[in-house]
Amino acid sequence: MTSSEETPSFRLAYVPGVTPGKWARIWNERLPDVPLTLLGVAAAEASDVLRGRDADAGLVRLPVDRTALSAIPLYTETTVVVVPKDHAIAAAEEVSVAELADEIVLHPLDDTLEWERLPGRPAIERPATTADAVELVAAGIGVLVVPQSLARLHHRKDLTYRPVPDAPGSSVVLSWPEDETTDLVEEFIGIVRGRTVNSTRGRPRSRVEPENKGAETDGRRRKPAPGRAAGKQAGGKPRTGSGGAKQARAAKRGKPRRRP
Repeated sequence: MTSSEETPSFRLAYVPGVTPGKWARIWNERLPDVPLTLLGVAAAEASDVLRGRDADAGLVRLPVDRTALSAIPLYTETTVVVVPKDHAIAAAEEVSVAELADEIVLHPLDDTLEWERLPGRPAIERPATTADAVELVAAGIGVLVVPQSLARLHHRKDLTYRPVPDAPGSSVVLSWPEDETTDLVEEFIGIVRGRTVNSTRGRPRSRVEPENKGAETDGRRRKPAPGRAAGKQAGGKPRTGSGGAKQARAAKRGKPRRRP
């Protein structure tokens, strides 16, 4: 039995930009006796936290270590470029990566996007964090390309952002140690996938009502119930075919006559 099963609690890690509030509320409604602890972690540290069993599961960004961790995709974020409000890009509805060619594009050390080739011109130094890069954008040093949730997280009144449709997207997944798929992990998987409280997935079949009552498991049609006339249609009327007519005549001959 794992530690998460011995102790009635569940630890959920999440990286910046991810908002677990909705799922946490559903958890508390469905499992009020199992406390949910939310652990904010840096994106670069998320895999280590899960591998070290410091959390039971995590809402993290790809890539993850698939040799030790399981993962199911949740969504892929829109990528945006963060610029000062008086920047020329602010006048556009969206921009392409190519349109950033003449811009100094900041590339923080905690960047979550997987670029084949970095856009724009590089800065002299890489900012340590996304938060530091946002401060440099506000100072007019350059622009920053990030997932939209991070642009919202580090929102400033003097900055805005525009979508970059052809930039790499940032995919968010639910991840957990591969050999620790506990009942509580299954419960959380069900929550993030939108399963109802009575869903059979992740639960033993004996705990729920069978799906599609009365259906044969091998796909064959059910035989007529004993005593039901095979030659009758719905509503009790005899069939018009030869088989139904013969049965009707046989039934008529077998009926005793009343005496006058």
